[in-house]
Amino acid sequence: MPEGKGLNLRQTNDESIMKILVTGGGGFLGQAIVRQLLKRGDEVCVLNRSDYPTLSAQGVFCHRGDIADRETVVNAAAGCQAIFHVAAKAGPGLHGPDFERPNVTGTDNVLAACQAHGIASLVYTSSPSVVHGGGDIENGDESLPYPDHFQAPYPETKARAERAVLAANGPTLKTCALRPHLIWGPGDNQLLPRLIEKNRAGRLRLPAPEKLIDTVYIDNAADAHILALDNLLGPATAAGKAYFISNGEPLPTGDIISRLLEASGETPRIGSISPRLAMAAATAIEGAWRLARRRSDPPLSRFVVEHLSTAHWYSLDAAERDLGYRPNISITEGLSRLSRSAER
Repeated sequence: MPEGKGLNLRQTNDESIMKILVTGGGGFLGQAIVRQLLKRGDEVCVLNRSDYPTLSAQGVFCHRGDIADRETVVNAAAGCQAIFHVAAKAGPGLHGPDFERPNVTGTDNVLAACQAHGIASLVYTSSPSVVHGGGDIENGDESLPYPDHFQAPYPETKARAERAVLAANGPTLKTCALRPHLIWGPGDNQLLPRLIEKNRAGRLRLPAPEKLIDTVYIDNAADAHILALDNLLGPATAAGKAYFISNGEPLPTGDIISRLLEASGETPRIGSISPRLAMAAATAIEGAWRLARRRSDPPLSRFVVEHLSTAHWYSLDAAERDLGYRPNISITEGLSRLSRSAER
């Protein structure tokens, strides 16, 4: 994919500058999308739970509020022509309502905002976990069905939200969903900090380090979102569809985790544990967490064990065909950038 392809598409269509809302625009992926939109000259506003002075300093209009409050979302979307709905609660938590409000109610509110303001384009950030029902997924494509059962509220609520977004596609609103897999890179405040914490504590044990998994570098994930919007604005071949997004370089779990730790300046201390023992431990911990009615994330969950025990990597054929997506930054280059940022 040539750099700036999305910008070239809009120039050839002679479209005016757009005003675009990014929910969760202060997050890791949200900020990367905002940077790309600003670079191509769009007017950007964001909706977050907290203030982000760095975004305000770049000319971004920041709305502060709860994505689960409909009035807040509708007000934030006023005057916008498109929305990137990135905001969500992720993690291995067990308390369903904590995920229901931001992931399902929040998405319903975004759809209501599109209807209220006649917004014609919506790109939703989903997750590959919406089709992971247990077992290996190797070169999986978008024909994979939603499973009948999920191990945790996060994938269950994301699947419901994705289905609602895709079902809302129609003559007045074009929608699509992207499923980026394990986003990483400089500035990551989710995946890398958790890996580093567990590594330093000597609690990083893998049940199947040889299983292949996909990841995606942050700039590539943001590129895919921009391409998806441009498709909805143009040929709309992506309308009503979901797409897997990754670097297209599946690696053994133990290998990619070791390389991410090393690029972050850490010495990997990865141990091993049998998948059966890991699942038994997770089941016991979840039982104790529920009995104590804890809302914090358990130190181990069946959802995490399931993903660490299986292969999950996906075909990029559909994303390349419909969106023109090809990862610009390889894993090797991404790790080099991550290492340079860690040295600062």
